[in-house]
Amino acid sequence: MTAPLTLISHHLCPYVQRAAITLHEKDVPFERVYIDLANKPDWFLKISPLGKVPLLSIPQDNGEAILFESTVICEYLEETQPGPKLHPADPLTRARHRGWLEFGSSILGDLWVYETTQDAETLEAKRNTLRTKFATVEADLGHGPYFARAGFSLVDAVFAPIFRYFDVFDTIAEHGIFDGLSRVSAWRNALAARPSVKAAVTHDYASRLMAFLEKHDAVLLKTGKIAA
Repeated sequence: MTAPLTLISHHLCPYVQRAAITLHEKDVPFERVYIDLANKPDWFLKISPLGKVPLLSIPQDNGEAILFESTVICEYLEETQPGPKLHPADPLTRARHRGWLEFGSSILGDLWVYETTQDAETLEAKRNTLRTKFATVEADLGHGPYFARAGFSLVDAVFAPIFRYFDVFDTIAEHGIFDGLSRVSAWRNALAARPSVKAAVTHDYASRLMAFLEKHDAVLLKTGKIAA
């Protein structure tokens, strides 16, 4: 019996989530090993060139092969694993999807500042940036339920962890980021209901994220309601 793949993870990392979602969508058996990114173990640093998660450990006859970077992991799974195709067959459409993967990563960069800043002006600036970027997505979306209409794709796997942040943020403040963005909002709801998306995090994700915000003394926690 072939040993399962191992996804080296962190409980909150959105990049880990996109890899986990892809594994679930492909129905690939895998194990998860969680590490503390604030206290990275030596064995992890030896196999992670960037010192980041996720890593995917792939059993080999002479040991294991390690993949790093979430997009690389997802592309590898798409190319090697059976199950539904998560990239379009058409080269041009596939290239456009890869562009949206990068766009999603840029949103995650903005979200990092949005959730960790201790400055109200920076929070408001990032709120406006996020709203603008989601409006750009709105203009390109069809009628769903997913990014490529009926078929779940790697773009969905990238955006689902982004929307998950807002499930927690919505309990803190009215940020107005999705106001008037009906297609993005419907997409968000469809992704939240997807079994692979639900399975990508542990049951205590929300409480862990709240603890993270408190640890960083995030101004987001002090806003009450953010003016739209």
